[in-house]
Amino acid sequence: MAEWNAFYQNEDEEQEQEEAELSGGDYKVSGRDSLVFLVDASKEMFIKGEDGQPSNFDMTMQVVRSVYTSKIISSHRDLVALVFYGTEQSKNQRNSFKHVYVYHDLDEPGAKRVQDVDALRGEKGAQLAAQTLGSGETSLGDALWCCANLYSDIKLRLSHKRLMIFTCRDDPHGGDSTRDRQARTKASDLKETGVLIDLMHLIKPGGFDVSLFFRDIVSPPEDDSELGLQLEPCDKLEDLQKRVRARETKKRALARLSLTLGEGLNVAVGVYATAVSARKPASVRLYRETNEPVRSKTRTFHTQTGSLLLPSEIKKAQVYGRKQIVMEKDEVDAIKKFHDPGLFLIGFKPMEKLKLHHHIRPSVFIYPEEGEVKGSACLFSALLKKCIERNVFALCRSVFRRNYPPRFVALVPQTEEVDEGKVQITPPGFNVIYLPYADDLRTLDPPRCPPASQTQVNKMKEIIQKLRFKYRSDAFENPVLQQHFRNLEALALDMLAPEDIEDLIMPKVDQIDQRLGPLVDEFKDLVYPAGYNPETKPAPKRKTADGGAGAEKKPKVGATADELKAHMQNGTLGKLTVTVLKEACKQFGIKTTGTKKQDLIDALNERLGS
Repeated sequence: MAEWNAFYQNEDEEQEQEEAELSGGDYKVSGRDSLVFLVDASKEMFIKGEDGQPSNFDMTMQVVRSVYTSKIISSHRDLVALVFYGTEQSKNQRNSFKHVYVYHDLDEPGAKRVQDVDALRGEKGAQLAAQTLGSGETSLGDALWCCANLYSDIKLRLSHKRLMIFTCRDDPHGGDSTRDRQARTKASDLKETGVLIDLMHLIKPGGFDVSLFFRDIVSPPEDDSELGLQLEPCDKLEDLQKRVRARETKKRALARLSLTLGEGLNVAVGVYATAVSARKPASVRLYRETNEPVRSKTRTFHTQTGSLLLPSEIKKAQVYGRKQIVMEKDEVDAIKKFHDPGLFLIGFKPMEKLKLHHHIRPSVFIYPEEGEVKGSACLFSALLKKCIERNVFALCRSVFRRNYPPRFVALVPQTEEVDEGKVQITPPGFNVIYLPYADDLRTLDPPRCPPASQTQVNKMKEIIQKLRFKYRSDAFENPVLQQHFRNLEALALDMLAPEDIEDLIMPKVDQIDQRLGPLVDEFKDLVYPAGYNPETKPAPKRKTADGGAGAEKKPKVGATADELKAHMQNGTLGKLTVTVLKEACKQFGIKTTGTKKQDLIDALNERLGS
């Protein structure tokens, strides 16, 4: 018979498990993601930029390498391919397409592929590319057809298919209408099969005009806006990496729920985690002889007969009032269920009613799901617009999963923000802020300390003002995680030693001393006595002679028989600590095999109640 607590998980544990699923590799998906890099290998791509800037081809290879390495670490089961078009040499299936070179087939990334891409970087890489690939005629239609064959040859189930075109030529066919028409037709065929085509256009003299050719090639953005076609070309490696990362990063919903605005009025929304704690990837158990992953299975056996127990034969129990209450699994689920999953609108409140201390756990983000309920995007947009105009938030009751306890949440509106390159920084939607219950708010008694004088306060204000800086979360990396990933990279790429990392969270002592100057010594003179040195340890206190030759008195941990009987009659034995219960068992000569709190309580009830 299993205890209730062995099966019941509180909300904090469920939250940690949910965050672990998000950041780890155990997130269950229905298929693998796939990404094909289609890179222009024309002579224009190898022209170096001004002031020693790398060429467009070199920047593209660096981005491809970064994606390869990130895939190996975070999602090694995804499929990646690298295809060049506009080449002199041809290498593809049965060499059916001229001037198309399949450098890497659609397969899982590995150390060998990263080394192959490294060989194409820099001046030596440009020379190797000229010898291996060369530059010839261009037929983007044949290149897209070749990429379609790569997808058709994959027998695995793919959940996400994306193709990225890297080029600095806005008119690749030089006005050849026949080849333009063939490319548009093949791009349309790829879109119908679920392949998303993105354009990562690079800088070129005179500017890149998307409307000449690529407007009909790329896939429209998911929000039906023209934002994807208005992007300026990338002239820096950081901009290109940021744009590729924004398109390549998975956007998976934690859950899809209905937001009930009134009776019969539902809006389908998806729940997303915008910020998740970075963790080390989960360890994988391997079989010692074959080095294959091991799958573990858990089975429950009867302690007396040794027979295998089915899930229907396992009961759950809770001791209440010295009685063991046995419940079926369905009964426990019915007790835990308050409502079906979803969001139910209660009302609206002004934004000033939402305080900073109401934020008790990381928030999530909701966005409409037009595919689930038609018209959700329009109604959601209208609700968001009115909340922003009136500066209010929506108060809702939420149940995000089945058998989850209900919570009150605040839907805080958020407008869309884009950067200078027209890349979206923050999406439009609602941030879901979890609100505390009344008994979650506690009044704490602050420790009583001597108050600081106004002179000391003013001096500390000067110090704080000197040490202030603009904080950015992306400026500080976790050194433990970075070292872990460097070790994995060195192991995968057969490097002699991992790359050195800079610990960005360590304080810059020299810079701090230079900024503060004499302020530190002035503050010490105001607060600490003369000759005080904080680095020296204080002298240990002498033990008094009245303490029985220096023997320390042990605190009393036992309880009298009358006190135990009173606790037993009131049913409050559970309030005593395990140490007190153990001393009570020794006092009455009770021998217990278990050391759990409930075992000790049961033994005392049996002895004192008889």
